[in-house]
Amino acid sequence: MNKEDILKKAQKENKGKDVADLEAQQKGAYRAYFVGIILIILVCFVEGFVLHRSNYGGTMAVFAMGFTAFLIKYLTLRKKHELFVALIYGVLTLLWLILWILQLCGVIA
Repeated sequence: MNKEDILKKAQKENKGKDVADLEAQQKGAYRAYFVGIILIILVCFVEGFVLHRSNYGGTMAVFAMGFTAFLIKYLTLRKKHELFVALIYGVLTLLWLILWILQLCGVIA
């Protein structure tokens, strides 16, 4: 097999997708996920320190990102522990969502 045959075979197996590009996108998304979480947590701490109140919406967003990540991981790998972790994140997302709604309605500070 020459280089051209190997390239054609690889492109056919990958359905025309650029594997290096996909890996770069995944790596970027993974790092962006952590940067987003760190920034949201930082905003929550600053808001708590300056305004003396909790930012329930930001905390809900952090748990929602974790829920999404583990749900997709479960749907891809079908491992029960991934589903368990996704469900925990899902319940925590709902809890913080309820707290955020109550905060927006003025029921809690």
